[in-house]
Amino acid sequence: MKQLFFILALCHLFSANAQQIEIRGNIKDAVTKQPLGYCTITLDGHRFIANDKGYFSLNIAKKQAKKIVIQAIGYQTDSVLISNFQFPASIYLQPAVIELNDVVVTGVTKATLIRENPVAINHVSAKTIDRTIAPNVIDGLACHVAGLQVVKTGPNISKPFIRGLGYNRVLTLYDGLRQEGQQWGDEHGIEVDAYNIENAEVIKGPASLQFGSDAVAGVVSLFPTLPKMQDGKIHGRWLSEYQTNNGLIGNGFRLGCHNGHWFWTANGGFRLAKNYRNAVDGWVYNTNFRETNVGATLGYKFKRGTSSLNVTLYNNLQGIPDGSRDSATRQFTYQREEGLLDTINKRPIVPYQSLNTYHLSPLHQHIQHSRIYWKHRCDWGKSGLDAMVGWQQNTRREYSHPTAPKQAALYVRLNTVNYHLAYHFATGNQLEWATGINGMYQDNKSLHATDFPIPDFQLLDVGGYVFGKWSKDALTVSGGIRLDTRKLWGSDFYVRENAATGFSQQAHWPDTTGAVLQFPALKRLFQGISTSIGLTYRFNNYFSIKANLARGYRSPSITELAANGLDPGAHIVYLGNRSFEPEFSWQQDVGFIWQHPSIDASIGLFNNTIQHYIYLTQLVDADGNALSDAQGNKTYQYQQDKAQLYGGEATLAIHPESWSGLEIRQQVSLVNGKNKKSIYQWKGNGGENLPLMPPLKWVSSVGKEIKLKNKHWNACHGGIEMEYSAPQNRYLALNNTETAMSSYTLFHVSGGIKYQLKNGQSIQLEAQVNNMFDAVYQSNLSRLKYFEYYSSSPNGRLGIYNMGRNVSGRIIVSF
Repeated sequence: MKQLFFILALCHLFSANAQQIEIRGNIKDAVTKQPLGYCTITLDGHRFIANDKGYFSLNIAKKQAKKIVIQAIGYQTDSVLISNFQFPASIYLQPAVIELNDVVVTGVTKATLIRENPVAINHVSAKTIDRTIAPNVIDGLACHVAGLQVVKTGPNISKPFIRGLGYNRVLTLYDGLRQEGQQWGDEHGIEVDAYNIENAEVIKGPASLQFGSDAVAGVVSLFPTLPKMQDGKIHGRWLSEYQTNNGLIGNGFRLGCHNGHWFWTANGGFRLAKNYRNAVDGWVYNTNFRETNVGATLGYKFKRGTSSLNVTLYNNLQGIPDGSRDSATRQFTYQREEGLLDTINKRPIVPYQSLNTYHLSPLHQHIQHSRIYWKHRCDWGKSGLDAMVGWQQNTRREYSHPTAPKQAALYVRLNTVNYHLAYHFATGNQLEWATGINGMYQDNKSLHATDFPIPDFQLLDVGGYVFGKWSKDALTVSGGIRLDTRKLWGSDFYVRENAATGFSQQAHWPDTTGAVLQFPALKRLFQGISTSIGLTYRFNNYFSIKANLARGYRSPSITELAANGLDPGAHIVYLGNRSFEPEFSWQQDVGFIWQHPSIDASIGLFNNTIQHYIYLTQLVDADGNALSDAQGNKTYQYQQDKAQLYGGEATLAIHPESWSGLEIRQQVSLVNGKNKKSIYQWKGNGGENLPLMPPLKWVSSVGKEIKLKNKHWNACHGGIEMEYSAPQNRYLALNNTETAMSSYTLFHVSGGIKYQLKNGQSIQLEAQVNNMFDAVYQSNLSRLKYFEYYSSSPNGRLGIYNMGRNVSGRIIVSF
């Protein structure tokens, strides 16, 4: 610890007498030759902002980085070798929509270009996020990243799936801090403020080397807004939106100031929605929600780095749909009795005033997530130190007792302490390497609940890694190795009936009279080695290839190991297996990138073999009927077998130089998953196919951006998109776990215009129509598809359908 404080002290005291050189330039549009204001210049992982005329000036050590990277919204990213330019220089950026050459910062080395990284990474820009009106931030990212899908439980609950893998296999980062909630639950979403996400990155494939367990499928990294202008003035924006389908009303604000040293931000958001609608189900009962967010940052930028303290608070009241209906009319019904008194086919019909309303049912979820974390970075030339420590608390209450609406059925509180320390070494122009340690400590408890799907537990995670990157001319090679250790333990967990209420309650030692041991003491130790080696080769200015081999590691989650009870929000009784082994994946990736002023294209192929793959299958009785309780909650048990997933993604963007602003884009993705257990060989839907496999998806769009010559109305855009999902006939039919999905085609249109005021102030208007023709469809990744209590229905349709036509509008005022 003394050495760590010594290194931090050197950040501030290190001599600045090294010889300095000045880099100056002007950034302009390559077509119009007009200056581009507020462009981002990246140097050795640090980002600087040009002024409103596109001018920048930087003083750097003579032996510092040999390359600067210039970015601007709506333009191709460019990189400039310092040794090849005479400064001051004029740098011209080409207009572009596709972003194959964006700078990404996710990972353990310094910021790098996508096309120079052997791992499959997608970047979603701030402009793209602002122009995408979606039910939540994960849905918005999935619109633009081939291979990223979502498993949904209504509009506001979307779990990211990457190439057919999700839950605890996808790690979500918020500003570099791993998001830790109750990820094991089917209806447990991502607790972040969508209005404060400026840009995002998605790693597709094992990222365990950088982040440890739970990143075996990939990473979704979300970056909040930080002040760009270092003028000492307060800048900000206000966003308001409305969506017609569920009456969603959203408002969010951002404020920030940077005087060159001290900087701060403040943000907040509020979203309120009714139940959503479609042409088959009408209003889908209990899918409304109310979400509130606030956050703040205080930081200081010193000569060789930055340090910041960050706080966020998330609060969500979320409906819990269960899909119960009247058998004759197919109208939704609601629960008003408990246990054996609650007969599914005798529940009363939900009145209209409870469907078309912002008022939540007494049966809902209450999710709170708080985080506070400190980030620190300092640099000595090409060397640098990154440090982070954070605390977060996730509290989840699920109210499902109609006779006692204030009594939470599930009430769990998860405390997590995260830490990360990494050192980047200066070794020369061709080699970069880093070593680090990261991990977490967790404590999860049930509090005053009546249902207990998982036991109380504690978890300790420690992982260390070494990672390196070597570049010479057109070739870049990178790789590394990591060792992880995870300890998971918990004491005996007793449950007994509360004589006063009739509900179950936890019994604490030594008072366990009349109690049942629901969860025996648990103690497991897991270890795993992750490795990665990859290369990229740039044949010329247009064509590059990349290849990567990676071994990923994931230890089983608490539900997979020890679950034994009802999750009232998911309407599932989970059963785990304490003998499970860690998952180990071996994935091969190959990618091809073509980047031209008029055409950009990419192809990514992968093959992933997973040892000890864990998945859920439904349990049935001797007659093949689902095992369920009086409320229709079905029982699922975790299984573990060998699995193989393979597929790929392809994108093509045509943006002719002769027709500036036009883009024709095609995007295709496909995943196939197989259970390799010998008894399922050649069984197809009878056990060979893995669950939750997305179908082939094709997205085709045409968009046009027009730069107006008006002094104030300076730009507008419009486009139309077709989204086609092929039939999914490769599903897990064993024990009626899944059913087939029919193909569907959706059409979306969008447009917007920007009004420029003085001093960088602007008003941006966006409009969007999703599912323009009100198509009736069911995605196989929607859990609501299986919320059904009958084997047949009068209209021949079972389960709940996805959202119908949704007309949305958004206004963004920047100042």
